[in-house]
Amino acid sequence: MSTLLRMIPSVLMIVSPILITAIGGMICEKSGVVNIALEGLMGLGACAAASAHVLMEATGMGTPSVWLALAIGAGVGLVFSIIHAVAAINFNADQTISGTGINLLADGVTIFVAQILFSADRTREFRMGMQTDKLGIYPTAYIALVVVILAWFVLYKLPFGMHLRACGEHPQAADSVGINVRKIRYIAVLTSGLLAGLAGGCIVLTQTIQYTSNTINGRGFIALAAVSFGRWRPVGVTFAAFLFGTAQAFSIIAVNFPALKALPTEVFNILPYVITLIALVLFSGKNFAPRANGQPFIKGAS
Repeated sequence: MSTLLRMIPSVLMIVSPILITAIGGMICEKSGVVNIALEGLMGLGACAAASAHVLMEATGMGTPSVWLALAIGAGVGLVFSIIHAVAAINFNADQTISGTGINLLADGVTIFVAQILFSADRTREFRMGMQTDKLGIYPTAYIALVVVILAWFVLYKLPFGMHLRACGEHPQAADSVGINVRKIRYIAVLTSGLLAGLAGGCIVLTQTIQYTSNTINGRGFIALAAVSFGRWRPVGVTFAAFLFGTAQAFSIIAVNFPALKALPTEVFNILPYVITLIALVLFSGKNFAPRANGQPFIKGAS
């Protein structure tokens, strides 16, 4: 039991970035735009946050550099999400192809930036990342909680949230009553980019000491799966993120359980992805998705 209790901070550390990214993906899809680029946007945010923190740390800046690095990571995620917004909303491009293109772009951009700044395919190691509180919990857990509450409040308690959901369900009807569908979809896509970049910064500043090409390691796709498994609702997405994040945390700390030491480590490494696939097959369904999800909006079309 004590071992399980000691797992809680580790679980929260791993769950938080997945949950933050998933909420961003949910908001984006609620507006009718699928954001496959979450993985790449997390990588861009992580690289930006790690690079900024390393450079600021070298100037002698203390704790503020961590929070400024997080903000920079979020900002970079937002900026690169504009590419997806323009392609999907202005040019009515295939949203899957657009998102995949950003994922591929992110791989090249992060390595290029690292080569320019640090003459390597990764950032330089920083000395100190984000610090835990007295309970051993990183502030990223509290950030994730605030993001979930804000998303729920905006989506279900404010007129803007109702307009956003209308754009994902019946964009033509929303347009007929004066709602600017393209503007709202832009806001949703940029919000998902900001949150993905923020989540990438959370990962690199809590779970590692530098950015490498393996830092994100599929977490963006797991977050995307959490949106579907959570049936596009904040509470459901939160539960799904905890399920997948706990599986990922368990794959790391399974060695602490004597009965499991005999199993190959590869079994635990693939566990989060196996659980993700099984959960999606058993419990997900397109009938819960916004009706216009992934469909371009053409003003005046029937």
